[in-house]
Amino acid sequence: MIKTRLCLVEDDYIIREGFAALLSQTSDFEVVGAYSNCEDYLKNLATDRPDVVLMDLELPRMGGVEGIERTKKLRPQTQLIVVTVYENDGLVFKALCAGAGGYLTKNMPPSRLIDAIREIRQGGAPMSTNIARMVVASFQKNYQSPLTARETEVLERIAQGKSYTTIADELFVDKETIRTHIKNIYWKLEVHSKAEAIEKARKEKLI
Repeated sequence: MIKTRLCLVEDDYIIREGFAALLSQTSDFEVVGAYSNCEDYLKNLATDRPDVVLMDLELPRMGGVEGIERTKKLRPQTQLIVVTVYENDGLVFKALCAGAGGYLTKNMPPSRLIDAIREIRQGGAPMSTNIARMVVASFQKNYQSPLTARETEVLERIAQGKSYTTIADELFVDKETIRTHIKNIYWKLEVHSKAEAIEKARKEKLI
């Protein structure tokens, strides 16, 4: 039997060892590497030759999204499943855009992890229910939106509770540009506050 070669990148020792023990007991899997950070994992990528990698997102130094991007450049055939506590829609889409083929949350039953690895090997895209719902909702946005793509990005980040400074940094613009976008959003949605803008945008599926 040809076993599926697995790598784990997870900085929590207990979770990492727990996953490794669970997967090592599964007859068609072989855990070839278990790492607490992306740097060590990437150094050994060519030697480990994993078929599937389970990647946490919040890691010391290099984050999981960058780890996913680098993996896909160095070894495109490797499939990656994010396993994290985060269900933030921004992170989900960043990870999927970087090349993740699945997205699971850590509160899943152990059997789901095993099923997910088999599923991705068979061409599937395993996702936790909440994540799948979020992805579907994103495709159901109102494409008759009066907002531009950039205004929508700004409003989505405001809805996530981010400050003008953080949004400006993420979008590589200055804070004044963000203020201008906010004014335009208020005018187009006919609202007078952030709370009203977020409420109306969610109701009309603009974000």
